[in-house]
Amino acid sequence: MRQIRILRDSSFRDGARNMALDCAILEAVARGEQPPTLRLYGWKPYCLSLGYGQRARDVDMAALCRRGWGLVRRPTGGKAILHGDELTYSLSLPIDHAMAGGDVVDSYRRISAGLLAALAILGVAATAERQSAKARRAHAGPVCFEMPSHYEISAGGRKLIGSAQLRRKGGLLQHGSLPLTGDLARICEVLHFESDAQREMQMDSVRGRALTLEQITDESPPWSTAAAAMERGFARAMNCEPMPGELSPAEELRADELFRGQFGNPDWTHKR
Repeated sequence: MRQIRILRDSSFRDGARNMALDCAILEAVARGEQPPTLRLYGWKPYCLSLGYGQRARDVDMAALCRRGWGLVRRPTGGKAILHGDELTYSLSLPIDHAMAGGDVVDSYRRISAGLLAALAILGVAATAERQSAKARRAHAGPVCFEMPSHYEISAGGRKLIGSAQLRRKGGLLQHGSLPLTGDLARICEVLHFESDAQREMQMDSVRGRALTLEQITDESPPWSTAAAAMERGFARAMNCEPMPGELSPAEELRADELFRGQFGNPDWTHKR
């Protein structure tokens, strides 16, 4: 049976290190040095991540610093996400893998099967539906969880998992967030708005369009429980055997290089 390497990174890391690791793993998988890999991780301290092309001026840096939250720019597109009380998944595949075939929307659809299977294991009935271009244009604000995405994962009509994808050097990286608990509208506290009234409107919109796992299950599931479900869900959807693994020395070295030269570099973070 085919295998998928599982990296359960329970030692939570800062935002720049997390993004560097995702990209280092992607490069190793694309070169064929590592098998398809699912990395599961968290963030410490809380971190605001910007989409690749998002404006840094969307961020209220003074408010971010007062809270002690980090800031990083993702290699993937989309809008801002506040990472904290969540499980983050990162799937790296060679571009010729069956789940990566077709265009970006096709691969979103296939990968969503793993996310839906994981949620089913957690007792959550969720759906994945393609969003029209019109629906995406209708939500052009700075917050990712307020904006529809391709085959977004929703429950009870509200967004539950937000994902973004990157194709580079013969590989595919898709990563995304499953909020476990907390107020998703907190992100608006560290973004710029024209007025307090506009900020409140955005916070209401986020709360109305998105929700956490705790809001569905009425309990706060441990990170480890959600991670175990994600492992089983992807293994089931990909019809492969989960293989617990570790980062290779080469991946760790490359992650250090990416951390110093890119994701931990303020010039990269504030490039737009």
